[in-house]
Amino acid sequence: MEQVKLSYKATEKDLVSLSVYNVGNQKCGPLHQWGPGIRDHYLIHYIVSGKGTYIQNNHKHSLSAGDCFIVYPNTEVTYCADKSEPWEYSWIGFSGADAPLILSSTNFSVEHPYITNIAHGRYVKDSIANIYEASGNDLSSAILMSGRLYELLALFVADAHKDSTHSTAKYYVQKSIEYISANYSYPISIDDVSEFVGISRSQLYRCFESVLNQSPKEYLSHFRIKQACLLLTNTSLSVTTIANSLGYDTSLYFSKAFKKIKGVSPRDYRNQKNNYNNEYEYKDN
Repeated sequence: MEQVKLSYKATEKDLVSLSVYNVGNQKCGPLHQWGPGIRDHYLIHYIVSGKGTYIQNNHKHSLSAGDCFIVYPNTEVTYCADKSEPWEYSWIGFSGADAPLILSSTNFSVEHPYITNIAHGRYVKDSIANIYEASGNDLSSAILMSGRLYELLALFVADAHKDSTHSTAKYYVQKSIEYISANYSYPISIDDVSEFVGISRSQLYRCFESVLNQSPKEYLSHFRIKQACLLLTNTSLSVTTIANSLGYDTSLYFSKAFKKIKGVSPRDYRNQKNNYNNEYEYKDN
């Protein structure tokens, strides 16, 4: 069997709400395997033909044509094509502030990271192909890919069945995200968020954990750091100015929070981005 792989990896991944990281299609050879390993973003695979296995948290799932599986960030997984009927799959990798909330409204979950015989399978395949066709490393392409990604995820949401308890928790999380999005530049606290939503801090914590698998504090921190990455990459604002613009009391506290999440200081992050962009422009010319 001929092995074929078409893929695109984005270099601009700084859209806050939803960004495409990579997209493609692959006809795998017998026993072709990825992992064990982890990703730093979400990754959905739609199985076009053939079959294989997907392992997460020591749970092995046998999947075949018409099924989908998802890889969650920082979760160890392994997936392997069948020996006699190796699968072909299309995939889309993405991240962003909207991603966890949208996925919480689908039938995907950490405990159940796959959907069998998906109702809109042909449309899922076509949607991923449309995202691939829109690929490019300029802002307009990134926006177009994100728009088509929203359309793809809407297919999974349309097929979802969630209970009323989950829907209530999702409502409180959505209201919290709206508040954070509008007020992150001020020194808001989680108490401010819970007061706006109208539930206790402990209730808000449980809602975030059940819907997004992270605490409100973690969400707020990651949201601010994502905004910081945009400002560091696309402006010449000083680190102090950026810290003040994101609701941090001091630039030192901001730098510590940034390094905890990104692994480097704000200045080093900016330098790495500038060096990469300069190198990319040089190669492009």
